[in-house]
Amino acid sequence: MRNVRVDPWLDTVVHVVAARQQRPNLPATSCPFCVGGIEASEPYTVKSIPNRWPPMPDDRCEVVLYTSAHDERLSTLAPHQLAELIELWAQRTSALGARDDVDYVLIFENSGREVGATIDHPHGQIYAFDHVPDRPRRRLTAGWKPDITSDRLVVEHNGWVATVPSASPYPVAVEIAPTERLTSLVALNADQRRNFGGILQNVLQRIERLYGQPAPTMMWFNQQPTLNQHRIDEISGLREAWFNVEVVSPWRAANVMRYIAAAEVATNEFFTPIVPEELAERLRLIE
Repeated sequence: MRNVRVDPWLDTVVHVVAARQQRPNLPATSCPFCVGGIEASEPYTVKSIPNRWPPMPDDRCEVVLYTSAHDERLSTLAPHQLAELIELWAQRTSALGARDDVDYVLIFENSGREVGATIDHPHGQIYAFDHVPDRPRRRLTAGWKPDITSDRLVVEHNGWVATVPSASPYPVAVEIAPTERLTSLVALNADQRRNFGGILQNVLQRIERLYGQPAPTMMWFNQQPTLNQHRIDEISGLREAWFNVEVVSPWRAANVMRYIAAAEVATNEFFTPIVPEELAERLRLIE
């Protein structure tokens, strides 16, 4: 049963999903995403499947399996495997976005137990919202575009740029975007998708080398909402949407978590021990 509540004072949307209490947590005996597991009875390269414990109804939540190899990571996928994954992301964005009950398609990944991944096998998820959530709506309204300030630049790669944002609540944060405006993953041609995959892996590999090991990360795609044409003008900035990906880590040093504290939760104002310009320089110097 759907149970969506809105805080009467802050307008914060909360999905109450009691059934998700029953989902598995780090299964020890077998992996459901490995070939022969409950979600992958046949061999596969990449695959999208319905989420068995969806936080939203009507088949609007999917799990994306990056590879059948349990010990791979997004940062280590071979080029052909990465290309298939990006193609699948685009296909699912297009298919879900074409639905009348979907206004916004969110592709995201939680990688690592520290950020809540309940299964170690490389995978991400897709949520198809029947509204445009608050944070992407605010970015659209503000006219977000890449900030290529030189002292926060990490790397440029064939029409793509990765930078450290000037004010992130996370100790490590990188934004990836095309240098020329493109609205969504679906809008990218074959060359642009290949170059996007290259810079995405480049950034993930730099973060791993920064810590000397795979780090817990969260990643999400910001792209143009999929509103029907008669609603496209409802949100300021919608037509000028600029596709981008955010990658963040809660580690402030290797194996040292940066926890969001009570004063930050209470005020929605954050205190970070990492200087963004220094982080960018450290990432920039990693080869």
